Amino acid sequence: MHSYPYIWNYVPLVFQILLAACLAGGMVGASYFIGKHKNSRTKASAYECGMDPIGDARGRFTVRFYMVAMLFILFDVEAVFMLPWAVIFRRLPKLTGSRMFGFWEMLVYLGFVAVGLFYVWKKGILDWALDKGDL
Repeated sequence: MHSYPYIWNYVPLVFQILLAACLAGGMVGASYFIGKHKNSRTKASAYECGMDPIGDARGRFTVRFYMVAMLFILFDVEAVFMLPWAVIFRRLPKLTGSRMFGFWEMLVYLGFVAVGLFYVWKKGILDWALDKGDL
């Protein structure tokens, strides 16, 4: 049996990275050489959600905006933690030795998430109709 240095295991990865870089560069280059370039005042102006921007872009946001952003991240991470559990759910009895351990484990986790959601709900952060300004 012929033995190769360990670094040769990375050759397919290097080829894949080079292929991706060449493909991306090729698409950008083809767009540059083939595409039509007509610069105009309209194209150079700022564009926000289909509306002309009014006022200064450095305006202050309320704390509510940041709270909702943090809540989105929190509940998004919750979904990320649930996916691996769902993938191995049927194998959990063999891995843990208990038939219902995985179920109760996720139930406790979702209980913590529900308590957090209840707290946020009672604080009024999710109720946009009651704008209290900065909390």
